[in-house]
Parts: sequence; C-alpha cells; structure tokens
Amino acid sequence: MNAQWLEPLRMTQPHAAQRALAFAPAGVGNVGVGFDILGHGLAGAGDRAEVRRIAEPVVRIAGIHGTVVDLPTDPTHNTAGAALLALRKALGLSHGFELVLHKGIALGSGMAGSAASCVAALVAANALLPTPLALEDLYSFALDGEAVASGGRHGDNIGPMLLGGLVLSTATRLVPIPVPAHWHCALVHPHCVLETRQARAALAGHYQLGEFVAQSANLALVLAGCYRGEAALVREGLKDVLVEPRRAPLVPQFAQVKQAALDHGALGASISGAGPSVFGWFEHAAEARAAAEAMRAAFAAGGLDSDVFVSPIAGPAAHLLEVDGREVRA
Repeated sequence: MNAQWLEPLRMTQPHAAQRALAFAPAGVGNVGVGFDILGHGLAGAGDRAEVRRIAEPVVRIAGIHGTVVDLPTDPTHNTAGAALLALRKALGLSHGFELVLHKGIALGSGMAGSAASCVAALVAANALLPTPLALEDLYSFALDGEAVASGGRHGDNIGPMLLGGLVLSTATRLVPIPVPAHWHCALVHPHCVLETRQARAALAGHYQLGEFVAQSANLALVLAGCYRGEAALVREGLKDVLVEPRRAPLVPQFAQVKQAALDHGALGASISGAGPSVFGWFEHAAEARAAAEAMRAAFAAGGLDSDVFVSPIAGPAAHLLEVDGREVRA
C-alpha cells in the first residue's frame, strides 16, 4: 500500500458516521494444500463487531459476548483490538474507536474465529472514516491482528473474508480464485478445542525436499482445476502430504471422518485451518450434505458431538450490517 490515500483520512469531517456494525464469516484455512496462503469463506457462522467512533485517541474494547471463554480486552492482546490499533497508527487518526465483539465462531475450532473478529472490526471502523478504504486495503491491518492469535502474519483466513470466495493470500497480495458456483464444502466441527499455537508447534521438525515438491504439485493441480472448472484435477491434487500428517494425531477420529467424506464422493478432505474441524470439497450441494452427516456420525463414534456446515466454496465476504442505526443492504 502507498501513502496517497492517507492525507484525506487525516481530516475530520463534521458528518462522519459515529457507529457501525459489521459481520465476518467463518472460513476454511489452508484448504489442505495451501498452508497459510489459501482459504475460502464459509456460510452459516461468523462474528459481528460493533465499533463506535470516540474522541479519545485510543482503542477500547467495551465488551465481548457470545463465548464461554474469556478473551483479552487489552487491545494489544486481542486480534480485533490490534487490527484497529494498526489502522489508527497507519492513518494517523486523531480519534479513537470503542469496540464490542459478538463471537459466533467457536474458539479453537479451525474456523477462522480470530481472523473474523479482526476483519469485522476493521470493516466497521472503515465505515467511520471520512474516506473509507477499499476492503483489500485493510489487509495489512488484519494481518497485524491475526499475528496476535497465531504468532505470524498469514492471510489464508483474512483474504477470503475481505474479498469472498476462494482467495490466494500472499504477504502483499490477494488473488481471487474462480470456483464453479455449484461446488460445495462440508465442514464438521467437533466439540473440542485445538489452539492454533499448539497446532503450529506440531509442525516443528525436518521435512524432505520431496514433500515440498509433491505439495507444490498438488497446490498447482487444485488451482488449475478451479480455474478450468475441472473436478478431476482438484480430486488429484487435494491431498495434503506436508502438514496434515503432522497434525492428524491432534484431531480425534480424523482418519474416520476424512474417510467418511471420501466415501461420499469428496474431491478431497483435510483439516480446516489449525483444526479440529474437518472439511471436504464436493461437486454438488447434495453430496456435501450427505457427507456432512456421515462425517458427523464418525465423530459421534468417538464420543464427540459436532456441528455441521454446508456452504458454497465461493462463500461470503465480510460486510456492513448497520451504519448509525440504518441497515445496510448487501
């Protein structure tokens, strides 16, 4: 990002909006073969952020609702708070923000809850600027927020929330990847917690060059299959040979749940984000719905209740819900 758009934002306009409410959907990170760089949105769950413009030049978290686990209200240790701090600093804003989070994504679920909080907060705060930024220009600030949760600036969850659909997210660029509209994802979230830092710690160790070559080939096949709308290419490529084998022991019943997806026609199946949720890709919604129930049954066989989500792979993006009490229609 360059600084050309900064100067107008330093000016305070008397009729700037004072309060905004935004929503960011859950997501599927990594998509197996795209560790830290590939993800897509997931309809059916998400976080909301209510942001109010305040005169004090600070970021204040006034409340966090909808979760049974305490989250930090110190903005420097909260993903949404850190994202807003980064926004204020970069734009040199004279005013501050007060934030209330409404968590709709289970913590430690592998459904991009930390990313959803910071993206929803940024989308709401952006609406309160005299000259709002394009959503992709919020990417760097969202990376700052995500780093608080995971310890790294990776955008596989953030990019899809900002743009919608399947997105390749590098350190500096967001690239939408076209996907046939009828392709669907089934995701099953077992009622257990796997923290991102624990899942990342499982990846420490030595890797073989051949593993990287195979993973690169598989990622290329998936991307080519999406661009060409060829399910056969995706089916051949959607096999994580690098990360999944190291994280699978952390997910109860993983082998059985993955096999249930494959038995019902999945193009591929793997761990969503850091886990423990498991996802599969399907050519049609009916296949995804049938597979989701079989995946739920596989978790249940191990004594775990679970939640089921079925969504187009070309899933939703974050969006505004209200500005100054007025509904914003998508």
